[in-house]
Amino acid sequence: MSDNRRLIDISLGKISNNRRALAVAVAALIIFGAAALILMPQQRVQEQVRGSRGGGGTGGPIPVLAEKARLADVPVYLDGVGTAKALNTVTVRPQVEGKLISINFKEGQDVPKGYVLARIDPTTYQAQLDQAIAKKAQDEAQLGNAKLDLERYQRLAASNSITKQQADTQQAMVTQLQAQVQADQAAIDNARAVLSYTTITAPISGRTGIRQVDEGNIVHTTDTNGIVVLTQIKPISVLFNLPQQDVARVNLAFAQHPLRVDALGSNNQPTDEGVLQVVDNQVDPTTGTVKLKAEFPNSGLQLWPGQFVNVRMLIDTLKQVVVVPTAAVQRGPNGPFVFVVDGDHVTIHPVTVSQQNDTQAVIASGVQAGNDVVTTGFAQLAEGTRVRVSAGQNGGAGAPSAGEVPAQDPAAISGADRGRAGNRPNDTGRGTRQRRSSAGAASGSGQ
Repeated sequence: MSDNRRLIDISLGKISNNRRALAVAVAALIIFGAAALILMPQQRVQEQVRGSRGGGGTGGPIPVLAEKARLADVPVYLDGVGTAKALNTVTVRPQVEGKLISINFKEGQDVPKGYVLARIDPTTYQAQLDQAIAKKAQDEAQLGNAKLDLERYQRLAASNSITKQQADTQQAMVTQLQAQVQADQAAIDNARAVLSYTTITAPISGRTGIRQVDEGNIVHTTDTNGIVVLTQIKPISVLFNLPQQDVARVNLAFAQHPLRVDALGSNNQPTDEGVLQVVDNQVDPTTGTVKLKAEFPNSGLQLWPGQFVNVRMLIDTLKQVVVVPTAAVQRGPNGPFVFVVDGDHVTIHPVTVSQQNDTQAVIASGVQAGNDVVTTGFAQLAEGTRVRVSAGQNGGAGAPSAGEVPAQDPAAISGADRGRAGNRPNDTGRGTRQRRSSAGAASGSGQ
């Protein structure tokens, strides 16, 4: 019996070991199956990505858009932010005290020089003028009598009937009365001037502001606000600042001819065209900028006193220079470069960018007019890559031919050049503004 039990125990132990092995095998199969389900889709995606990057595995040319480099006259601007200021501003204050009996203007009215704005009660000042006139008449009567007496004294003195001293005394009396009459005339002129101050007129041509006092009030010469503020806004001036580094260029251009200044609207388009009037005679040491003043006709009242204004000043025009779209200029560790289409492949041309904005760049060297430069599709390009120029609005077929001078617009090159810092392939993000672009000015990731 003991042997049978031993055999049964051994058999049961083997069965238990087999079950454990089976369970371990099943668990391993489950783990491997789950891992396969997770990894296989990723491998398929990676294969698809590699296939798409490799042109679908066909090895064909890469489609790109290209545009021809061309010759053009490019204006050079200096950009700044300024403040519009009325050409003349006058706070109209009374020159005499009294009751304001009438106001003859409407708020916001354009008035010419000499227009009667208000009147002060003239009664008291008219009386003072009448008194001065009467005083002069009285003194003139005394002067006339003194002159008659002087003639008598002179005849008597000639016959030695009176002493010469009496004649001289009468002569002095006549001279004294003559001076008194002159003083009376001065008093009359003063009284007449004071009386004229009761009529308040516009000292300049301009637009009235909000009325500061109402009719019927007593006004004084010491009133701070006055009666109204009069501003001359046709024409109008704009004060703006430029960095001190630009002072030499501005003075050189200003000495040769008047400099045009454009006031830009919210859409970055010119709203009015003016002329530079003066460059301040010193640089602000706290900001390193110099103040300039331009004058604008402002016929349509596009500019308003106190308004912030973006301005650009034309200081030069680059004649017949090579320009390419800004999107064509790429940047790498060695500086800016472009991809030039040469037959069915592209070559890398290092370039020197002298001026640049958001739409076009002036190329000083590295590209010639007529070269087809790639503007879109840089991701898979390298030296010698085969390409196929696709038809598009940026394609070379629609670009102006070499030597053609297109009409300039507000997208012209600005002196405060707008660079494309860190330009990446297929990156159409906005560039950053910079003062000047050069061959080694910008760093960033190229390809």
